[in-house]
Amino acid sequence: MDARLDMFTNPVLGKFIKHLNSAWRAVLDAGVPLATLELVELRASQINGCAYCVDMHSKDLAHHGETAVRINLVAVWREATVFTDAERAALALAEEGTRLADAAGGVSDDVWLNAAKYYDENQLAALVAAIAGINTWNRLNVITQQPAGDYVPGQWG
Repeated sequence: MDARLDMFTNPVLGKFIKHLNSAWRAVLDAGVPLATLELVELRASQINGCAYCVDMHSKDLAHHGETAVRINLVAVWREATVFTDAERAALALAEEGTRLADAAGGVSDDVWLNAAKYYDENQLAALVAAIAGINTWNRLNVITQQPAGDYVPGQWG
């Protein structure tokens, strides 16, 4: 598969990506564990069918010491016993935040309140930003048909 656009040499997308990457710093500085952020990004990418991001986040999780069992069970996290309650709350928020079109009410109060039991206001804001950000990346990659499989852990920072 060949990409429809080279997102890094196209001046419009290149500028957009630069700003998107800069915004990511705020997410990283909020105190949500990196593994949780990566799990959230992997789950949203699975839902959105973004092969590039599934490749990237599964490899980054492994690179940071995550087990193959946890990485492989993200897609079925509700039935898996390997995630903490806090991670489960973040994954539920990621799913509802990604599937906005599937529910007229958006993210339910139950999911939000459960996440609020484990994360403070700044961490919730970071999770919201991470979910919005990965959904943006998924759309960029799916629309432009970015190929997957060649990502090297850490290549984007």
